[in-house]
Amino acid sequence: MKRTEIESYVEELVIPIIEEGSFELVDVEYVKEGANWYLRVYADKDGGITIDDCVAISRALEEKLDEKDLIQDAYILEVSSPGLGRQLKKEKDYKRSLGQEVEIKLYKARDKQKELEGILKDYDEDSFTITIDDKDTVFEKKEIAMMRLAVHF
Repeated sequence: MKRTEIESYVEELVIPIIEEGSFELVDVEYVKEGANWYLRVYADKDGGITIDDCVAISRALEEKLDEKDLIQDAYILEVSSPGLGRQLKKEKDYKRSLGQEVEIKLYKARDKQKELEGILKDYDEDSFTITIDDKDTVFEKKEIAMMRLAVHF
């Protein structure tokens, strides 16, 4: 199975668990870091997800994964909160983040800058409109290497 197929497969397995607990599935990723494969499930809920929530999701998912046993590699399963600086990747992320401050990293510099901050004003299938210094700027999705909510301490 390819990485993307594993992610889709795990997403299908975890969605009923997520919905039953009134959680929101933020993302599933299957990545190799060093010698180890990691299967990561990011979940959230109103008011934030707790460690006990993550343990419950992990146990229920682990049971389903062991039952099906379709992932050939040895892997480490992690279930966690997406965290404050999570990447925005899906339509539901963009919708939820409208009107909020975001950080973007571009593949190629624009006006000598690769990292920008602004307010996510709008988006469509191909582009994002971000208000930077009171000026709306349109970025094609293919220009953006990464977008996440801005976090200031």
